[in-house]
Amino acid sequence: MSHDPNTPAIVSILAGGFAGAIEGAATYPFEFAKTRVQLRQQKGVPTPRNPFKVVLGVYQTEGVAALYKGCSTLVIGSVGKDGVRFLSFDTIKNQFKDPETGTLSPMRSLAAGMLSGVVASITCVTPTERIKTALIDDARNEKRYLSMMHCIKTVLKENGFIGLYRGFAGTTLKQAGATAFRMGTYNILKDYEKEHDIAQNTATNFANGSVAGIVTTLATQPFDTIKTRCQSSRGASTVEAFRSIVADYGVKGFWKGTTMRLGRTVFSGGILFTTYEWAAAILNPLVAPKEERLRE
Repeated sequence: MSHDPNTPAIVSILAGGFAGAIEGAATYPFEFAKTRVQLRQQKGVPTPRNPFKVVLGVYQTEGVAALYKGCSTLVIGSVGKDGVRFLSFDTIKNQFKDPETGTLSPMRSLAAGMLSGVVASITCVTPTERIKTALIDDARNEKRYLSMMHCIKTVLKENGFIGLYRGFAGTTLKQAGATAFRMGTYNILKDYEKEHDIAQNTATNFANGSVAGIVTTLATQPFDTIKTRCQSSRGASTVEAFRSIVADYGVKGFWKGTTMRLGRTVFSGGILFTTYEWAAAILNPLVAPKEERLRE
């Protein structure tokens, strides 16, 4: 995250939204593979742990277009999710800073991330994740949905508006935890580097984002697995999803898709924060003078 406390809100939301779109599109095949593995498989049929094998298998049997089923939904959702997430984190962290030193303790970094994750889940993440997961699940089975809009209309017709929030509990727990660890870890690393005069450049931003992605994945994978089961094409309650995972795979099933998700988050964290810092550096000089004139 940028450490300029005067970063305009419009910069946070635009840079965050742009970074989310780039990250979502660039790493989507890994997200697709992870979601496929987490959805219910035939009993006795092992699921591969290597994300590249899943991607290759889908490509060979269903074509390259199948790997991007639900991608547009994720990208649109990522624009909103990361725009809101960066904006809310920037806003909340400035409120949490020590008024005397202007610094943010590790625990306050995690708390700021947790709150911004809840805001993102309520405003945009849960509905877009629901549609993305339903599209991926439907593509391997019934093939009822003709497009993203058709999927949304069908969900609304069959389940009402509440259908878009299927898996809300799991998604919010995941987002609260994921944003706490991702934003918090990144902010902690940046503060440490600032204290030790470590240069901030593309390499350090990418490395910090990748480390934050690894920590986030390992800590929040169970929530992600429950969320995926809840948001399948037919849907399930959080309790039903929990029971089905235990019945199918036991406790270790909650970490189903970890390798797949790591394959994505190592790159996605680096791409997300590097793109955000780059976009913010371009936008800040353009927006800040206009806001200063408005305040005068």
